Amino acid sequence: MTRDRWLQTEGGASFAEVLVALTLTLIGLAGAMGSFQAAERNLRNGTWATRALAMAESRLEAKRSVRWDRLLLDDLNHDGVTDLVMRDDGAEGDVLAGDGVYSGRWDQDGIHLFWTVTPSRSGSLSDSGHAFLEARAVYSDGAGQREVRVGILRANPSFVGHQ
Repeated sequence: MTRDRWLQTEGGASFAEVLVALTLTLIGLAGAMGSFQAAERNLRNGTWATRALAMAESRLEAKRSVRWDRLLLDDLNHDGVTDLVMRDDGAEGDVLAGDGVYSGRWDQDGIHLFWTVTPSRSGSLSDSGHAFLEARAVYSDGAGQREVRVGILRANPSFVGHQ
């Protein structure tokens, strides 16, 4: 093979080969961009869920740590002043008036927080031996509404018992 003939065989890539390579590269980039979008959406949804769970657990911890006689009072901004008195009147998130379930509600950063105190004896928290405390955090993501729900049972420390 002569030197001139060897140079002629190395003419480079044809236009069709360049187009095929460019098309394959664009398909790969489009797949990578789709993966980044899915990862970002999942990260955002996880952040909302974590925030909602933290708010619900925080509200329950606040209820667990107060004195029994202050169980229906809430200091939402932690300034030492009561911001909310839980009610059993069928308004502001309370489902049914007079059902013995005291409710509170607070909205923050797109998360709706609801919490309830259900005494073991309806009508009087002081006569109850225990109360069920529950918190629900509701938020919206791209797929619809989601809900996080947590609850605890708290005993009345001064309960002696009634016949």
